[in-house]
Amino acid sequence: MPADHYKEFALRTLRLAACALMFAGGQAAWAAGQTASDPGLAPTVAADLALEADVMELSHKLRCLVCQNQSIAESNAPLAVDLRDQVREQLAAGNSKQDVIDYVVARYGDFVLYQPPFRASTAVLWVGPALLLFGGAGWLAWRLRRRQEEVAADHGLSAAERERARALLAGADEAAPKSESPESRS
Repeated sequence: MPADHYKEFALRTLRLAACALMFAGGQAAWAAGQTASDPGLAPTVAADLALEADVMELSHKLRCLVCQNQSIAESNAPLAVDLRDQVREQLAAGNSKQDVIDYVVARYGDFVLYQPPFRASTAVLWVGPALLLFGGAGWLAWRLRRRQEEVAADHGLSAAERERARALLAGADEAAPKSESPESRS
């Protein structure tokens, strides 16, 4: 009888493993089919390799407006794919790299550039972090100094208070029972 239980357990385990394997294989095939059939995720490559190199160079200089921490070359967001296609179309039409950058900046603003130029409109981007750092350090130094002054003011005794404390301590010494020396006990 125990042999029948073992066979039943082995058969059940084998069926479960086969189902799990088919499910995992189906998921992988489904995901591969989705990626290949979805035009938003499939990278577009120009027939001219020099053109594609220029597209990638410019794409690394432009920020993805959806992700904001990736360039449009790294992002698979639909807007990034569209921007890459626009860059490719502009370069294929014969526009210079600077013309393409000017076009994208005119459409989306200086924020689309990974390294925005220093202008009055972008001064906060360049100077802001330093101002925050120095402002925070100055506030912290002011707060610590003020805290030290508060602590010193709370624990400082006036001359009269010091005299009273000495008198109390001297009185406490006199009022304390004197212990007998070991020699006086004998």
